[in-house]
Amino acid sequence: MAKKVRRKLEEEEAAAFEFPVFDEVAFVSKEFELMGAYLVAVAIAVLLGVFAWAATVAAGLSWFPFPIGIAVIALSPYLIRRLRTSALTYTKGDWAGLIMLEFFGFLALWFVLLDISPHAI
Repeated sequence: MAKKVRRKLEEEEAAAFEFPVFDEVAFVSKEFELMGAYLVAVAIAVLLGVFAWAATVAAGLSWFPFPIGIAVIALSPYLIRRLRTSALTYTKGDWAGLIMLEFFGFLALWFVLLDISPHAI
């Protein structure tokens, strides 16, 4: 009797899990929307990097561009929400990826431009 009950419980546990239906259209549309947000993030990073380089070389303000860049990056999710209509569906991981892309892109472009600039400080 115990074997029969145990076997019945094992069959119920094995049959209880089913994979959910994968919605290809929703997945692809979200990825295309996220690609647009990444393009906005790259544009912000490029603008910040060029601004930081120009402020460092032209004005000699080596400390000034970093806090300005951090402030713009901190405010960039609000800009992305205004520009991208379905930004409310982004996950925390999506936002973290966008912010990290902006931050490291800004720093990389600033340092590369300072390195190749003949008038660098």
